Amino acid sequence: MKLILTQQVAGLGAPGEVVEVKDGYGRNYLIPRGFAIQWTRGAEKQIDSIRKARAAREIASVEQAEAISKDLQKLKVRLRTRAGDSGRLFGAVTPADIAGAVKASGGPELDKRRIEVKNPIKTVGSHEVAVRLHPEVSAKISLEVLAG
Repeated sequence: MKLILTQQVAGLGAPGEVVEVKDGYGRNYLIPRGFAIQWTRGAEKQIDSIRKARAAREIASVEQAEAISKDLQKLKVRLRTRAGDSGRLFGAVTPADIAGAVKASGGPELDKRRIEVKNPIKTVGSHEVAVRLHPEVSAKISLEVLAG
């Protein structure tokens, strides 16, 4: 099955790429979740608009990504969220919450899809979060989760 990716899919490709996948993977996972659209000659024209939008959002060079990485590593990010008496959160901290906290702390606006949370953050305290700024550059953010 030929598909056009609309979002970054780990191990498969970037938005705007035409990929060949097994029918079940495309039909049951990629298309329903909005990660891809069916390939047609008409949809081929949409690839250009996807690529232009991606280029506008994306960090252009490795040097720019490294500069942003240095700024992020210096930043102290604090996030207040609801928690119980034992320090457990009601729910978990999401990448969208982290992106908002970085912006509120004076950092750059980050795309929530670039924030990688390895294990769900469900407790108050210090946590490390990775941000993929460029295929070659990633940054670590020190996140302080506070009860509030």
